[in-house]
Amino acid sequence: MNKKILTIGIALLMVTIVTATAVLFLFPYQPDQPPQTDDTGSTQQGIQEVVNANNQFAFELYSELNKAEDSNIFYSPYSISAALAMTYEGAKGQTADEMQSVFHFPENNILRPNFAAIYNDINQGNKAYELRTGNALWAQYDYQFLEDYTSRVEKYYGGKVANLDFKQETEKSRQTINSFIEEQTNNKIKDLIPAGVLNSMTRLVLTNAIYFKGTWEWEFDKSDTREQDFKITPTNVVKTPMMYMDPDKARFNYADLEDLQILELPYKGEKISMLILLPKQGQDYDRETGEVITSDYTLEDIELSSEKLEEYKAQMTETKLDSIYLPKFEFDTKYFMADTLSTLGMPTAFSSSADFSGMDRTNNLYISSVIHQAYVKVDEKGTEAAAATAVVMEAMAAMPRNVFRADHPFIFIIQEKGTGNILFMGRVTNPTQQ
Repeated sequence: MNKKILTIGIALLMVTIVTATAVLFLFPYQPDQPPQTDDTGSTQQGIQEVVNANNQFAFELYSELNKAEDSNIFYSPYSISAALAMTYEGAKGQTADEMQSVFHFPENNILRPNFAAIYNDINQGNKAYELRTGNALWAQYDYQFLEDYTSRVEKYYGGKVANLDFKQETEKSRQTINSFIEEQTNNKIKDLIPAGVLNSMTRLVLTNAIYFKGTWEWEFDKSDTREQDFKITPTNVVKTPMMYMDPDKARFNYADLEDLQILELPYKGEKISMLILLPKQGQDYDRETGEVITSDYTLEDIELSSEKLEEYKAQMTETKLDSIYLPKFEFDTKYFMADTLSTLGMPTAFSSSADFSGMDRTNNLYISSVIHQAYVKVDEKGTEAAAATAVVMEAMAAMPRNVFRADHPFIFIIQEKGTGNILFMGRVTNPTQQ
């Protein structure tokens, strides 16, 4: 009898917890069940245009991050493009022109259905690996966004709207968004939006999350992993767990070019792979000439662009490799991207001149923050990767009228009021001086 009562009690408690969670977290949809989008009108050519745009942005962003970072770099250009594409849907004038230029978005009639097709393809499911992406709009509940804007974002990007109260419940709203992202990314992206980023002026947060977990088509044997040298520079060498494979039967897409080697490692499912671009270093033996060739290329010597990558890939052929060495690695990255995106060519979106009237018919909104966070783990079994992007939009503070603030140098005059006769005249440049 006591066991029965205990069982019923536990069941009721679970129902209460689930109900309370549903009320607390006003999610737009189940985080692991992103909605379908309308890809009517998509074409292979259109999909390739959107892919080319994303890839071009990917390399331009890498170039910019490479200037600022001397540590590991990892990001999802797709996630950033997706979040900013939803934002772009509400942009007008110079703001839209700059965003289009940075992200290389094609015309809307190409962008919308083909972005939708790419999104649906990512989410179609595959038993061999996990891959999914999802978008959301987190809107201030009493702010009037245009239905045309929100319905368009939901139709083509799957960006369903959830209403929050940034004015009165800023911290709760932040936690709700972060919890949703955490669930979308299998707990790999935590605390995407740090405390202090949202405030009572926040009106909209646009988010994208993407998650991947795949197993190598040909796994590395853990027993072959050894601590070996990894040369950060010729004079800075560290020990790291290095995976090893002696591919007996497997053949890999591979090219041995003048300044680099490029290798493709496929994941199970035949749709996802990892490309590794490795600058040539050390000595190599040319079997045809009998010469020993010494190379000393670094990443700075490798030309990187979407066009160049296609050129490299075109030279790859199925090749029997004698051995493959790849270090295990796992790390997180986080980027606050307002300055980077401004430098790339879209400063207006972050300024008081921003025009997002396509969202609300006003010029009240601007982008206050773009936050991107990513995680990657590569080991003998395969790869797990996740990323999320948040675009935070705030209302511009109304400029108060009829305010006189003497907080900079000024001239003063003492006059006779009736006649205007100047009795004294002076200038204040430092009021603390005596």
